[in-house]
Amino acid sequence: MNHLSEQPLTGRTIVITRAASQSADFISALESYGATVIACPTIEITDPLSFDQLDETIDHLYGYDWIIFTSANGVEYFVRRLQHANKSVADLDDLKVCAIGQATADKLHDAKVHVDLIPSESKAEGVYSALMEFVGGAERLQGLNVLVPRAAVGRDYLPNALQNAGARVDVVTAYRTVVPDDLDRGRLSAMLAGSADCVAFTSSSTVRNLALLFDTNDLGKVFSGIAVACIGSVTAETVGEFGLRVDIQPGTSTVAALAQAIAHFYVR
Repeated sequence: MNHLSEQPLTGRTIVITRAASQSADFISALESYGATVIACPTIEITDPLSFDQLDETIDHLYGYDWIIFTSANGVEYFVRRLQHANKSVADLDDLKVCAIGQATADKLHDAKVHVDLIPSESKAEGVYSALMEFVGGAERLQGLNVLVPRAAVGRDYLPNALQNAGARVDVVTAYRTVVPDDLDRGRLSAMLAGSADCVAFTSSSTVRNLALLFDTNDLGKVFSGIAVACIGSVTAETVGEFGLRVDIQPGTSTVAALAQAIAHFYVR
């Protein structure tokens, strides 16, 4: 069932934890299903402590065969620094470009950057499999120079897998995810204890920062009686690590699919 003829989220309150700068599409998708949305960002996207490493990498792009973007944020910060160095996206013409998923690919297309590969599975394991298939087997990864501009903290699966296959991988910090300064734990507690029907997580960082905020490794008590929605399997895994059960998870890792999955959950 792809079409929802009514507004199944009317009377439902959905708490979203996504960064404020990236919430607009998610909020409007949920509101189109009739939801009341409370935005309570548990992460903020900000500059790295230093751009030195990224700037140096941008000066030596000719040394790479592939550049892998693992998020739309990585694209945004990378392109911004490229422009800061008075370079253009044409400097990426000689590189193969991989985007972890459609949202990241869309961001690259908006920036006029070509995309050679979008894995069918939007996570690190999917990137590795797709890359291996693209080049014609694991042995062809040997000797490739790969650049991964990403958050200061990220999963190690992809760089490790590529290095184990003999590739040379440079993981460079393009941005940081931090806990917003103005996050109010009291307000959040009251909200969760009060009207919230569902809380939606769009990344592992949003979950971890919430646990940090409540100073607990068991969010089960905090979210008693509230449905938990996750954008994808990596986020769902993190949710499980912090004592929560996933009630809602779409087949596709996009906010549109997540909003639709939440709507379907309440139709049932």
